[in-house]
Amino acid sequence: MSNESETPSSVSDPPQPEQSQAEDESNSVSKKAAKKEAAKLEKLRRRQEAALASSAASLSVEEDDPLAANYGDVPLPELQSKTPADVRSWTDVGALNEALKDQYVLVRGRAQTIRPVSKNMAFVLVHRSLHIHISSCYSSSTSTGPLLNPKSPFSELMSNESETPSSVSDPPQPEQSQAEDESNSVSKKAAKKEAAKLEKLRRRQEAALASSAASLSVEEDDPLAANYGDVPLPELQSKTPADVRSWTDVGALNEALKDQYVLVRGRAQTIRPVSKNMAFVLVREKGFTLQCVVTAIPDVVSRQMVKFVSGVNRESIVDVEGIVSVPKDPITGATQQVEIQVRKFYCVNKALPNLPINIEDAARSDIEYEKAKQAGEHAVQVHQDTRLDNRVIDIRTPANQGIFRIQCQVGTVFRQFLLSEDFVEIHTPKLIAGSSEGGASVFKLDYKGQPACLAQSPQLHKQMAICGDFGRVFEIGPVFRAENSFTHRHLCEFTGLDVEMEIKNHYFEVMDIVDRLFVAMFDSLNKNCVKELKAVSRQYPFEPLKYLRKTLRLTFEEGVQMLKDAGVEVDPLGDLNTESERKLGKLVLEKYGTEFYILHHYPLAVRPFYTMPCYDNPAYSNSFDVFIRGEEIISGAQRVHVPELLAERAQACGIDVNTISTYIDSFRYGAPPHGGFGVGLERVVMLFCGLNNIRKTSLFPRDPNRIAP
Repeated sequence: MSNESETPSSVSDPPQPEQSQAEDESNSVSKKAAKKEAAKLEKLRRRQEAALASSAASLSVEEDDPLAANYGDVPLPELQSKTPADVRSWTDVGALNEALKDQYVLVRGRAQTIRPVSKNMAFVLVHRSLHIHISSCYSSSTSTGPLLNPKSPFSELMSNESETPSSVSDPPQPEQSQAEDESNSVSKKAAKKEAAKLEKLRRRQEAALASSAASLSVEEDDPLAANYGDVPLPELQSKTPADVRSWTDVGALNEALKDQYVLVRGRAQTIRPVSKNMAFVLVREKGFTLQCVVTAIPDVVSRQMVKFVSGVNRESIVDVEGIVSVPKDPITGATQQVEIQVRKFYCVNKALPNLPINIEDAARSDIEYEKAKQAGEHAVQVHQDTRLDNRVIDIRTPANQGIFRIQCQVGTVFRQFLLSEDFVEIHTPKLIAGSSEGGASVFKLDYKGQPACLAQSPQLHKQMAICGDFGRVFEIGPVFRAENSFTHRHLCEFTGLDVEMEIKNHYFEVMDIVDRLFVAMFDSLNKNCVKELKAVSRQYPFEPLKYLRKTLRLTFEEGVQMLKDAGVEVDPLGDLNTESERKLGKLVLEKYGTEFYILHHYPLAVRPFYTMPCYDNPAYSNSFDVFIRGEEIISGAQRVHVPELLAERAQACGIDVNTISTYIDSFRYGAPPHGGFGVGLERVVMLFCGLNNIRKTSLFPRDPNRIAP
């Protein structure tokens, strides 16, 4: 109260921190910033006083106060229904001077400041029309009304109206009356409550000052300021060849690069400040993580840089430059067993401070979640719908990075193998008239006034390509199924891997391609996707797929007999249901030691209309299915290439021949015997990795309930 221009009147001076003897002048707050902070502090002080005054005022009206009529809020009716008899004599604030000493006056104005001094005295600064007047009011046992003290230090303001309250010295404390009336004092309980509020406000004030001072810690005169900060957009827009630098992938960092200076870009997965001189950053790129250490070193790394790094939002894109080092102890929290001693750190693009899901939670396995739960630790389990709603964040996890890189390898091997076998890649239309394979479960649409649908498969067009003398064709493209299949292995849109080829002698030629293609694919995945498979297995544990060098082939009748021998009843001319397929998969694994096999010679009644009947038993067909871990992934067959038989089979299956007349006519110009198969890319990856839901292997899955994101 003795020096209000320096510190708040009601707040004690906070203890000064110990000054470091070696403190660099660049770490001090500038005078300009200090003045700015002082202004903020003064503003907060005034709010503090106002809050205290308001609280004190609310407690000052006692029920038994005999003078209660002398103060309070003016009821609205008194302001609405004034009569001439109620008119009182008012004095303008600007007219008050020494000539009116000891006169009783009535003024109206705004309470600019209210300063309680004690429970017996308060000062109010009233202003009106640019005139300022100080009115002091205090009560005692002998006082019966307001008393203006012209000798108060505040009287100086009456001759200098432009001065502000903050420049006025503290008023003298009034003498306490020995006969003070208890009704005019605030209760001890209320006083304690107000003191607690005042202390809380003081702490907020100090925290605000500390926070503001911290925000100014990075000074323009930091000689190392160029080594960190946000990258301006123009630098990311107009790079020239001269600006090209050498980058290192996080996954390529190892002990062989010890002591080398490297530059990496990735996401700041976690940021852990240890002190004002050190921080750890876990940088992630393509599913691989790297620990980066930021340590304040004179003339190399400033404390301001440590402060900047500590404030970067998680998942922001960052560039890190530094020296590769090998720590003594193994690094358990990162995939790479080396660190970067950071020398430069730049934020390329900021992420929001609060993300809908955290990468650590999304990457946690069910086993880890259960262990944490049993140990009483806090752990969040991200459910599948939440993952899919926030897919762009979910696919950043190491497991998902692995899944879709494995998926890429499947597509690559599929294409390369078939190209090496003299196949031609084609691209068929996805907008077609009628339906690809018959049935009502298609996505219908209007095509310029004509009924159309999305293709259920490229089946008809890849057969037409064979009739066009391409010999062997394949396609990788979208497939649409409108069935309301709410299962773990069905999607409304998936990526189809389709093959069609001429048959010289027997439909086993198609099965031979399947055999060699998938053995080559599995070999490639096990050889070239080791890191990716480990990443998937860490979150979704699975056993490596068991398969033979020469794929096992069983007839449908043999499969049915194995099920019957195991006590499972199956219709010999019907299809296998999901449970029967799984049971047969277990039986095959036990007997033959493989989880990948071919089941062929299916009943004709359960196959599409274009499937060739078996020559020696028309009840069966020249068709096959392929299974992985007890679930079907491939359906294939020899096709009907005779137009008359094709039309007959279509009618038998309830298909209007007129809707596929172009398809049937393509066989009237001479068609070679041919066959093929189709496989779902997502299902192959799901089963190879032992995953429990196909939505995990679809980048942005489409099922009966999901059309976004």
